[in-house]
Amino acid sequence: MAVKWTDLVDPSREELLHATTLALDPEAIETLVAAPGDGRDARPLIEGHGSYVLAVLSYPQVFPADDRVEYLELDLIATTTRVVTVRKTGRGGGLAPIDVLAARANGDLDAGVLVHAVVDDVADGFLGLLDGLYEEIDELEGHVDELSGSVVRRRMAELRHELLHGRRTASATRAAVRRIVAGRIDLSGPRLFSPAVEAAFVDTYETFVRVAEELDVARDLLASVRDYHQAKIAEGQNDIVKKLTVVASLVFVPSLIVGFYGQNFAEAFDEPYWSVGVSLGLIVVTTIAQLALFRWRRWI
Repeated sequence: MAVKWTDLVDPSREELLHATTLALDPEAIETLVAAPGDGRDARPLIEGHGSYVLAVLSYPQVFPADDRVEYLELDLIATTTRVVTVRKTGRGGGLAPIDVLAARANGDLDAGVLVHAVVDDVADGFLGLLDGLYEEIDELEGHVDELSGSVVRRRMAELRHELLHGRRTASATRAAVRRIVAGRIDLSGPRLFSPAVEAAFVDTYETFVRVAEELDVARDLLASVRDYHQAKIAEGQNDIVKKLTVVASLVFVPSLIVGFYGQNFAEAFDEPYWSVGVSLGLIVVTTIAQLALFRWRRWI
């Protein structure tokens, strides 16, 4: 039997109830008709509600030119004869893509296959997120010596935030998919997820496992960039301290000579050789000697 698919964008309560023709739980209705946010506040879940299955998903979309990631909320209601997708407009005006679902909905497929197509497409979106974050980390690592410290710190903070949010969202979706694989989510009547569909969800589950592991690797790579940046700062501070030490050393000896000549010893410095010329000569000679020593030791 052909499955009817309906796609809704930012629906009202009346539009949702008319499209589903189901007695939805009040909490499910509030979730589906809630005002669009930035997609980050949506908690991914897949739940069975007796006569239907509810899914709330977040689809990550990377914008490399703007150095940002946007999460687009994609929800669905599924029964054995009907699939209703609810897409919410992101802050940038984008919508989660449903090209894969549109291509499959025209065929003679059951509703479980269509649900898997949606979830699997979200998993592919997380793989795209991984590629984008890896590129951003590589770009930051390649230009860390050229960028100012404030820019580097800002980009590291942004990337760390994206990594943590991506892992949290992917882990929540993975846990929901795991419940389907274990057979703990289905309808109370005819099965929505056949054994073949559950087997297909195993591959999707493994994709989310890989995403979580790769996000941990990306976080380690970002930590190495942070350590390099901190080592670079420490090296610069050491150079400054070394230069200040050289300057202080050059000033110290002439100050000692001048202070010694300025002591009030009665008739002690009345001899001709205790003259300004001699003290000035001592200052020049000691300064040159120190500079030669510092240069020989490669301190300057």
